[in-house]
Amino acid sequence: MCFKNLPIDFDAAGNATLRPGAMFNYTEVPAPTLIEDDPERMRELFARNGEVRRVDFDPVTRVAGALAFHTVVDLENRQVLETASMATLFRGYEIILKGRDPRDAIFISSRACGVCGGVHATASALAVEMAFDIKPPPMGIVARNLLLGVEYLYDHPIHLSLLAGPDFSEAAIRETNPEIWERARNTRTQGAKTHGYEMMSDLMTDLTPLTGKLYLEGLYYTRLAREAYVLIGGKYPHPQTVVPGGVSTTIDASDLNEIMLRVVKYFDYGRKTVAIWDDLSEFFYEINPKYRDIGTRPANMIEPGQWDDPYAYDAKYANCDEWGHERWAPPGVIVEGQTLTRDLSLLNAGVEEFVEHAFYEEWAGGGTSNEFYRHKTDPKGVPLSPWHPWNKETIPKPDATSWKEKYSWSTAPRWDRLAMETGAYSRIWAAAQTGPDAYRNSRHLHSTGHSMQIHLPKAQLPNPMIEWKVPETWGAFERNRGRAYCILYPAAIAYDNLQLAYDLLKKGGPDARMSTPYEVPKDHRIGVGLWGAGRGYLTHHLEMDNGVLENYQILTPSTWMASPKDPFGNPGPYEEAVLATPLLENYEKPEDFKGIDVLRAIRSFDPCMPCTTHMHMDGRTVSRDIISCACGSDGAPGTHEHH
Repeated sequence: MCFKNLPIDFDAAGNATLRPGAMFNYTEVPAPTLIEDDPERMRELFARNGEVRRVDFDPVTRVAGALAFHTVVDLENRQVLETASMATLFRGYEIILKGRDPRDAIFISSRACGVCGGVHATASALAVEMAFDIKPPPMGIVARNLLLGVEYLYDHPIHLSLLAGPDFSEAAIRETNPEIWERARNTRTQGAKTHGYEMMSDLMTDLTPLTGKLYLEGLYYTRLAREAYVLIGGKYPHPQTVVPGGVSTTIDASDLNEIMLRVVKYFDYGRKTVAIWDDLSEFFYEINPKYRDIGTRPANMIEPGQWDDPYAYDAKYANCDEWGHERWAPPGVIVEGQTLTRDLSLLNAGVEEFVEHAFYEEWAGGGTSNEFYRHKTDPKGVPLSPWHPWNKETIPKPDATSWKEKYSWSTAPRWDRLAMETGAYSRIWAAAQTGPDAYRNSRHLHSTGHSMQIHLPKAQLPNPMIEWKVPETWGAFERNRGRAYCILYPAAIAYDNLQLAYDLLKKGGPDARMSTPYEVPKDHRIGVGLWGAGRGYLTHHLEMDNGVLENYQILTPSTWMASPKDPFGNPGPYEEAVLATPLLENYEKPEDFKGIDVLRAIRSFDPCMPCTTHMHMDGRTVSRDIISCACGSDGAPGTHEHH
């Protein structure tokens, strides 16, 4: 039905079985010899073209600042010849959590990220709920939905205004493509009535870090959403009230009013942001159609879905396909732009993690001796691979970095052995393709099968229907544009859930309780939290016995996208996207190259935290601060002007 590479078949009734006589074995494809490891080829290239260079970005802000990126570029032909994505930090939460009370995981795992700790807490709570077999009351589910909605209203402006936005600011454009800046000064925007900028140059000026109005406005809206979050979560980024069975706090009408006052402010801000990124995307496409190729790769995405229906969700894996379909953001596995499955059980069963190019020991026989492993099927009987997270063991094995062998602390997650990306855009993409007959009933969201229509009440700006359409081409600009539409998407869902919360408060009774009492089971259990973060897919898989955790595995969006090559020779999403990126910046000699198009491609997947980027170019090292200076990396900080 949906697997092409895994040995899983389906009978006439749609039941999944392991193909007769088959195993999940694989044969590793030897890594090709890298250009810089082949002196003869390097000499040949350099003799033919003296502008072949190794350019390393170390670190790049993606995984709490702990990502390095290696490239070999041909500056004469303006192409990237070789890429390697390197996660440089080992965290070890899976090891820390072994032997602990499962409830500790909610509070410990939220520390995995200082940007999106709330979603880790909830994903952990979902996994514990499934293992404990407890169903939260409707108000407890609605409260967690509200937490998630306002968390994204904080997260998305960070990406668009503070991290990705500066790459399109006046300073960046003037430094890397002055001819585009001159064009911007003479080009009128299309969305002036919505965002207020008549000229493209004015819009770019206000994207300038620290001083630009759009940058400062983004800071304001990140604060506003966090103010709403702590009314239920207690604090952020590490909430104290998310527990198995709901939330450990109370909500009254005044709390909901305070949240509502903040959520409605995103109706206009979201419209304005959409208009800005529509203008930026179309302006660059008109300047040079090759900008569509920045960061391009196949539209292969994975999305577990989020925002549970308060009456459909029961925390049981046996029913996960049914309650997954009822989510405001339904699950979806998308291959070549088309949704293959919306079933959470199949999405979960298709996941594997490989470590051939990561600093870990293989736990399943290196692709061959895999008949002895713990979980051969999921609780519904769907076959599982030895490399599935429920079977995974985290065994760190640090070693010297080798681009041909092991070079990253990230594993290589794959679905049906395909490299998948994930993000806020995968969430709205899966929802858009669900279609009007299958998408849940919502007063503010309508899925057409090829688009998501968003209908919100009027604030101050005119309020025509906003429609995000599945794009024809997929690359960096569409990732950022999609993220802009994803401000209105969670705003609409938060508004839906606020109305539900008011109704539940009015009715009272058991449905208005905040949590369900429980006891910690002492027998063997497994569970999974199938959830997401601002930048996409997030799951927590656990196994427990005697009241403590035996195994705990966290699979994050950045692990999917920053992954190294897999044993089949396929690059990770960052690597693949940068490899396809044309180098369109304006440089006269190799020393002038700043790598802005490479950075735009990587950052479009969503940087996690701001930090300093260092760029190593042969024997030369130059550095810049991404946030305080977005105008390039040539020279020490402070050697150029901002206007």
